[in-house]
Amino acid sequence: FVSYHDNKNGNESKEKKVASPNGRGHARGRVGQEGEEDEDEEEETAAQRRRKHRRRQGRLGGNEGSESKGELGKTRKNKANQRSKQEDSKDGEDDDDDDNDRDMKGKGKQGDKKGKKEKANKKKKDKKKKGSSSDSDSDEEPITEEEMAKLKEEVEEKKKLIATLRNKPWQMTKKLQVLKYEAQLFVEKFEGALGKGKGKKFYAYKVMMMKKWMKFQRDFENFRTACIPWEMKIKEIESHFGSSVASYFIFLRWMYGINMIMFGLSFGLIMVPEALMGKPHGSLPRKTVPRAEEASAMNFATLWDFSGFAQYSVLFYGYYNNQRTIGWLKFRMPLSYFLVGVGTIAYSFMVVIRTMARNANEEGGGDDTSFNFSWKMFTSWDFLIGNPETADNKFASITTSFKEAIVEEQESRRDENIHLTRFLRVLANFFALCTLAGSGYLIYFVVRRSQKFALEGMENYGWWERNEVNMVMSLLGMFCPTVFDVISALENYHPRIALRWQLGRIFALFLGNLYTFIIALMDEINLKLEEEKIVKQNMTIWLAGLYNGTIPENITGPPPEVELADVPRGPCWETMVGQEFVRLTVSDTVTTYITILIGDFLRAVFVRFFNYCWCWDLEYGFPSYSEFDISGNVLGLIFNQGMIWMGAFYAPCLPAINVLRLHTSMYLQCWAVMCCNVPHARVFKASRSNNFYMAMLLFILFLSTLPVVYTIVSIPPSFDCGPFSGKTRMFEVIGETLELDFPSWFAKVFGYASNPGVILPFILLMVLSIYYLNAVSKSYKEANLELAKKLQSVRMPQRVLIFFVFY
Repeated sequence: FVSYHDNKNGNESKEKKVASPNGRGHARGRVGQEGEEDEDEEEETAAQRRRKHRRRQGRLGGNEGSESKGELGKTRKNKANQRSKQEDSKDGEDDDDDDNDRDMKGKGKQGDKKGKKEKANKKKKDKKKKGSSSDSDSDEEPITEEEMAKLKEEVEEKKKLIATLRNKPWQMTKKLQVLKYEAQLFVEKFEGALGKGKGKKFYAYKVMMMKKWMKFQRDFENFRTACIPWEMKIKEIESHFGSSVASYFIFLRWMYGINMIMFGLSFGLIMVPEALMGKPHGSLPRKTVPRAEEASAMNFATLWDFSGFAQYSVLFYGYYNNQRTIGWLKFRMPLSYFLVGVGTIAYSFMVVIRTMARNANEEGGGDDTSFNFSWKMFTSWDFLIGNPETADNKFASITTSFKEAIVEEQESRRDENIHLTRFLRVLANFFALCTLAGSGYLIYFVVRRSQKFALEGMENYGWWERNEVNMVMSLLGMFCPTVFDVISALENYHPRIALRWQLGRIFALFLGNLYTFIIALMDEINLKLEEEKIVKQNMTIWLAGLYNGTIPENITGPPPEVELADVPRGPCWETMVGQEFVRLTVSDTVTTYITILIGDFLRAVFVRFFNYCWCWDLEYGFPSYSEFDISGNVLGLIFNQGMIWMGAFYAPCLPAINVLRLHTSMYLQCWAVMCCNVPHARVFKASRSNNFYMAMLLFILFLSTLPVVYTIVSIPPSFDCGPFSGKTRMFEVIGETLELDFPSWFAKVFGYASNPGVILPFILLMVLSIYYLNAVSKSYKEANLELAKKLQSVRMPQRVLIFFVFY
């Protein structure tokens, strides 16, 4: 019935249209078309309003989280797809109805069909144009300040999420999904949106500059890491031999930096000004080789002994003139020499104490050793490694860390017989004391013997007698640590504690040897001072003979008819002290290198190639491959530095020699460790701070400063050599400078400040302040330990809850 009714109405309308005149029919058609277009425009404007409203709601709801935004976006896309499908279905139904009508009309109405298709295409084009214009209008629509602030906050939150995503306890798939499809897309999309409009270009520029600054910081950090000397070598050694061996090379690199600063000060402020602006070689008696030494002044043996031309050069104290100013710059050489000598010691104190304070801050309240093996098993590998060599080093490092952790765990659970252990430790200490006493007596005997040789004349003795003291001290430093290592096997300490006992014993050995050497030098200085008095009397007689018994006043040089090489001169005890320290440094360096080549390299070659044809297994029996001697190398480095601090005031070339020594030692010892040594049988973890090394270095620095300060304050300088000749004490150059170059009131203030009545209370105040700060730091450390224990006790029952929350 319905279909019949529709067909009937359709036939009646068709008949009416046919019966109507042509003009009216066309007019009605135009009116009908205009009405339909008006209705479409009204529907399209409503659609535009709905789209704008939805977009505003989407912007305002953007702060609800990335997941809600993703769901809103999905629902919007689904709704848009449904609308497009409905519109396409409606268009399809209209086209089907038109096709049915056309079939019923017949072939005579093909013109109307073409006209309707053209109208439909025009309508679709208009809709697309209006939709695109509405989208552009909505994009260019201004954002309110509240929306922009919320959008900025959301962008910052996404950036923080990107930066901390690696620490999230999520699965890798979730991390990648959040990173790629939520955080990065959101930041890239809305950072650009914030850069549009009035007042927002500055924000876009700030974002761009922030990205560039972060990239520059990252590149600069990588560049700074690459510029650290020997970093990769030390990392490779640490991966194969553990942190205990690597700590020695880190300490050596730190000492190299200190000596570079000392070398820069002495070379730039003492040696170069004297060489460029001072009087040339041969212009003064102190700068001229004596006649008796000219024949052998350039021999290799003489130069190796730092005599001849080396002695009368800028390398030693006696070459420098006592002229107050030199050159066209009016450079004050005596003042510069004194300030550099004192300043290097003050700088060393400051750097050592600052390093100890920084290490103490890094050490914190201790390690959290709970679940140590689980953490090492599941979190040790670095998945960012892309180099095979780095992967091998990381594998070796993880293996070494497991060995260290196993040793720590075994030592914490070990049961021992306390009475037997105490007896063995007392016996070991007795043997160590006997060794120390014997080495001290041997050095004292050799020094007294060398003084006897000096009185009789070194020309009558051979090379061993001239270098007996230096060679004996070097040999004791080479063999006594081995004896202490054998003695320490009786004590059965933890490897870290055993290392500290070993270091303490070798420290006592080197300290006794060093101060025995200093006492012998003081005796020799006294002999030189007595000889200087005799030389002064002889010079008076010599001058009286040249001037026919009447010596003129204010004489500043020898008579013009006398050559400088023939002028009698004093012994110059300062140059003698500098020569002794330089010889001791060079002999110690040569002994160390020979020990590495013979004790490590040749031993490794013998074990490697003779193991196949020997009666027993050389690798696991005697002699086997050698282990790296941490204690002996550390103490050798520390005491060598102590000799540099003591001798640098009398030999400005000593820091340069030590820099060369440390530079070559780094390469030679790195090569020897990787090629000739094997890891320790009991690998142990070194402390995170090297404060034990630093404490010994600070103690040696203090002991090295005492002889230098004593000679500056108490012993008169030589009368004919050095920048302080002609003064009763070396420190008088400060008073002379204050008197001639500063106002009188400043000299008075300095005199009051240097009064012992002011200095002693100030020192007492400093000691009390140090004691107070030390007590406060200990209380804070104990409080931190208590808080750590409380946090651990609170954390234990919540582990299961945290596990379920995260996973």
